[in-house]
This record gives sequence, C-alpha cells and structure tokens, in this order.
Amino acid sequence: MSINFDLNDLQAFRAVVEKGSFGKAAEAIHISQPALSRRIEKLEDALGVKLFERTTRKVSLTMVGRAFAPRAQRLLDDLDDALLGISDVASTRMGNVTIACVPSAAYYFMPRVVARYHQLYPKIRVRVLDASAHDVHNAVVSGEADLGLSFMGNLDSALEFELLVQEAYVLACRRDHPLAHRDSVTWTEFFQQDYIAVDKTSGNRFLLDQALIHITPARPSICETRHVVTMLGLVEAGLGVTAVPTMAMPTAGHPILISVPLTEPQVIRSVGLIKRRGRTLTPAALELERLIFEMKTA
Repeated sequence: MSINFDLNDLQAFRAVVEKGSFGKAAEAIHISQPALSRRIEKLEDALGVKLFERTTRKVSLTMVGRAFAPRAQRLLDDLDDALLGISDVASTRMGNVTIACVPSAAYYFMPRVVARYHQLYPKIRVRVLDASAHDVHNAVVSGEADLGLSFMGNLDSALEFELLVQEAYVLACRRDHPLAHRDSVTWTEFFQQDYIAVDKTSGNRFLLDQALIHITPARPSICETRHVVTMLGLVEAGLGVTAVPTMAMPTAGHPILISVPLTEPQVIRSVGLIKRRGRTLTPAALELERLIFEMKTA
C-alpha cells in the first residue's frame, strides 16, 4: 500500500482534534483555514475513510477518527522525540509550545527558562500567556496552553498539579529603605509602613488574607494593583514597601530592590506545573517541563 499523505497532514489532523475547530486549528499551526481543510481532505482520501463529521456549528470525530487519533498522536510524538534527541537535528526542529504563567513567576523566572529553551531549540516558538491563576487554569483546561505555572488553589477536576517549589513571601523594598538591612520583619511591622497591596481579584491576595486572618493592619494600603510585578515597579519608584513571593523578586545584585524575610507568621505558597489530566504532552512541551524543574533553583 502506498502512503499518499505526509506529516503536515497528520499535524493538521492533530490540531483539529486538539482545538475542536478548523479555524482554531489553522491558527495554531499558522496556515489558512482553506489550506488546513485541504490537508484533512488529502488525509481522508489517502486513508479512504471519513475522519470528521462537519456541520456549520461543530466538528466531531467519526468512530474511525476516534480510533485513529491516539495512533496519529503517538506517531507524531515518537518522531518528535527521536528528532529532539539528535543534537544536530534538534536545533532545526520547528513547532510551538504554550505555557500559561502567573505574572509573579513570569517576570524573573520564566525568561531564564525561555532563554535556555531557545538556545537548545531556536526554531520552536515558545508562547507565554501571563495571566491570573484563574485564567492560567482555564487556559490549560481548554487546551489553549500545554502547561500552566501557578500556585496551588482550587483546581478543576480536569487538572493535575505537580509541585515545583514552596516559597515564602518576603518584604520588597528599596535598598535605601530603613528596613532594607534587617534580618527579618514581622507582618505587624510591615503593616505599620506605607505598603502596596494586590487587590481582591488576585489569588495572592486570597492566600495572604487567609494566612494573616488574625493580624489587623495598623493602616490601609496606600495603593492596590492587580499584579505583583506592578507593585515592584511602585516600590522601585519609592512609594513604599510590598510583600511578594520569593520567585517574583529579581536575582541578587539588583541595583534598587532588596528582599527581607517576613515572619510571624511565615507565609508559604506552593508553586507548581499544571497539566490537563490524561493528556500526553508533546515532546516539545515535555522538554520545556524538564527545563522548568531543572532551573527552579538555578
């Protein structure tokens, strides 16, 4: 039997299966929708079967399509895995991988991971969706993102969480602030300062409110923002101090900012990778996952 289809046709098939629509699939693999339709038609003609039921409202797999989908996925994954394992070939591999990430991890941690990934696989495009914890979860559930990087919360039953690191909240201040050279600062002392807080829409705010329920702030915050990285910018500008998770802080040697441990109590958050339960990651996504765990303490 001659094979009258190619890898592009299989990749188009996989994209439609994952995205659930021809339009979204075409966008994901960067071709026009008519071009994608031609690839699917070519694959169906070559196999002599119908893989999709198409109406104006939805696309669904036929019975034959449902049986073929996992086999096509394994074939593509095995090929990608083999090619990524050959160093001379890996640098020429093309593709996409998407990670949804809370801003507190996206600002200082993820750039180092993406830089290393780009060194290894310069033609694989990494897409970082910086979003709230809630939106990170939704992006992984919907399949918009291969992976999510977020802190533990009320996870959807369709998701699984793998712990990356447990990190403490620290005081972030300018190097010329009176608290900058303290060994530690209590939360009671923190709330006596001019401080900047995240607003109630933030997952960090919910976590802190739960942990500090027995502490009554001496004064309200002077400013509230939605994202941790915005708070750091306000601290740099001299507006006050703030409390952020360790991962959100720049590496040692920052010319303006410094962190001081916050105590009584020490507030910890669990940060990890979120994946859709039962879904096999592509080799490109698996390699990104490996680098994230490798570089978590780098």
